[in-house]
Formats: sequence, structure tokens, C-alpha cells
Amino acid sequence: MFHAARLAGLGQRRLAGGCRAARCPILCYLIAMVSVVLPHHSYEVTVESGALSGLGEQVAGRASAARCVLVTDANVAGLHGEAANASLQSAGFEVLEVVLAAGEANKNLDTVRSVYDQLLDARLERRSPVVALGGGVTGDTAGFVAATYLRGVPFVQVPTTLLAMVDSSVGGKVGVNVPQGKNLIGAFHQPVAVVADPLTLKTLPLREMRCGLAECVKHAVLRDPTLFDFIEANADAILAISPGVIAELVERNVAIKAAVVIEDEREAGVRAHLNLGHTYGHAIEATTGYGLIQHGEGVALGLIAAATTAAQAGICDAAVAVRIRALIDRLGLPVSADLADDATLATAMQLDKKVMDSKIRLVLPTKMGAVTIRDDIPVSQINAGWRAIRK
Repeated sequence: MFHAARLAGLGQRRLAGGCRAARCPILCYLIAMVSVVLPHHSYEVTVESGALSGLGEQVAGRASAARCVLVTDANVAGLHGEAANASLQSAGFEVLEVVLAAGEANKNLDTVRSVYDQLLDARLERRSPVVALGGGVTGDTAGFVAATYLRGVPFVQVPTTLLAMVDSSVGGKVGVNVPQGKNLIGAFHQPVAVVADPLTLKTLPLREMRCGLAECVKHAVLRDPTLFDFIEANADAILAISPGVIAELVERNVAIKAAVVIEDEREAGVRAHLNLGHTYGHAIEATTGYGLIQHGEGVALGLIAAATTAAQAGICDAAVAVRIRALIDRLGLPVSADLADDATLATAMQLDKKVMDSKIRLVLPTKMGAVTIRDDIPVSQINAGWRAIRK
């Protein structure tokens, strides 16, 4: 059962004059607001067309400071930086804009140090919010800065990619990569708000859009078989970014992610289910070099591998793996890749955060909509997953 409050119906339409950003010359569609209610902190995830022009109002309502930091990357700055800056300034903020080099390869401690230097030079104070405008790399990096600068400052997520909207912007997991593995340095730092504007997806390269869909498929496999049906039935409309279909896709995925986070904020139990496909996927990313295979592509490959391993181990029916592979292929995501040898991949898997007592813990589907965590899978069955996706 979802512990998420939908405060407005899907696709509810209202004129620009009724929108928070009345100056916006388009119709605004209030899609959904999902509440993330935790014992120590609560926040809203707002998904609304045109929400970017109302960003300043949202931030001002949650952080009383004269200045704020807008962290974005070189690509997103040219697309949405001006609108975000204008909105923040109109709400009374003096804005320090920090522009990162784009790409997963720059999600590292060197980048974090450069952001620290800019914040310290500008004498940003503890009440000054850090606003992350961009995809998962920007959100994770800026979030880690927000968690650690002056021992923690307010943090606002403004995701502009599908992957960030449906997954990484919700839940407070922030961090960076190191040569030994992905996201091994990080923290839990919940945002004070998440503001997602689906209109930003119109500027998203198709490859990035597909990467976000991998996380949507993951959510469906681990918790909602009807969502899997929905993605299968609407694959073409999703790839075409049809407004109504995208509205439902984002809302349903945010609700799943929020529900899991509410149940288990610190990944002591069911939140580990969200790593379905990631133990394989992170090993792929680490051994191919970050950025060559993008995160969503690694997750897609990892989903096929995990389902294949589960079928080999008798945990789920082989038809589940067949269906997952077919949908991933239909969405234009990779179903195979040039991979390292099994021994190299096994070493990378040992660096996964879920490893306990040197045992690889895999999240594996038991059926469509349900998963289990196992640490007793023989190497031969793990390698069957690699064979299923190796070119």
C-alpha cells in the first residue's frame, strides 16, 4: 500500500492564470504531488508542467536565506539555467551558479572539492539552499555537497531527466564514484523539496530518455506488475513523450519510490529491493569505464542478467526473463554488450555496497512484481546472467 498522497488528479488541467507561474504562456497541467513522510523529515515531490518557472517560490517557501546555490551541468545550464536563475532571483535570492562538467566521469571527489571551494569563497551560510538542476549525476553530486558543507545545508532537487525524476531525486541517497566502484562515497541527505517539470524532458536526448525507462521497468518488476503492463502497452507513446502518458508514468514511479523510502529510509530492509539489476549494472559500469555504458543502460542489462540468474536458480519462471528482455529491447535499450571476463566482473561485484561477509547479495525477481534478496547463488548461476547479456 502506498503511503503517498496524490493531491491532484492525473492530467487535471488548469489555465496559466491558475498556475503558480501565472506568467507562463502555456496551459499548466498539475500532475501530482506525492508526500514523503519520514519520522524526522517530510517533503513534497511536485510533478507539474511549467513548474520550473515557479521554482523560486518553492525554494523560498522552504529555505529562509538571502542567497542560494544553483548547481547544474554545462549541458543543462544552456537549456534551463536561465529559467531557473530568473525564477530564483524573482523570489528574492542572490544566486551563485555552479556549472559542472557534464557526464558520469565527473561524479567524483575532485568535482565535489571544486564546488566546496566556490561555496567557501562566496561564504555561503548554513541556511543557504543548494538547488540541483539536472540529471542524476548533478543531483547526486550536489546532494553530497549539501550533506557535508557546513555539516549540512538545505537541498532542493530539480530533476530534468526521466531517470532523475522517477528515481534518484527521491529518497535522499547522495554520493559520488571512486575508481573502485560506483556511489561508494556518499550519505543520506533528504531534500526539502523535489520539483519536477516534465516539459524539460522535451530537450532530453533519446538515449537519456531510454535510460530513465530502465528504472521505470525496474520499479514495475519489483513492485507493480500493472505498471509493467502499462509500459508494454504504451511504449511508443512514452518514447514520443506523449504528455498524458508521461504524466502517468512519472507519477506512478514516484509513488513507488516514495513508498519504499517511507518504509525503509536507510536501506535496512526493503529499500535494498531498489537495487534490482544494479549489482550487475554497477559492475558493468565499473569495468567498462564510467560513461561508455550509461547508468540506465547498465540497469537494463542488469535486469536481464538478474532475471536470467533467478530463472537458472529456480527462483522465478524463465518467462519472466523473456518478458523483461523483450520490453527492454522494445524500448531501445541494450540487451547485450561487450563485457569483461567473468573473473573481472566478479571482482567488481564484490565491491557492491550490499556485500556482507564477502558474499554477493543479489536482488532477484520471484515473479513479476516481487523480488527477494539472496546471498547463496552459485557462481555458475551468476555467470549465466553474464552470458545472457554478453555479445
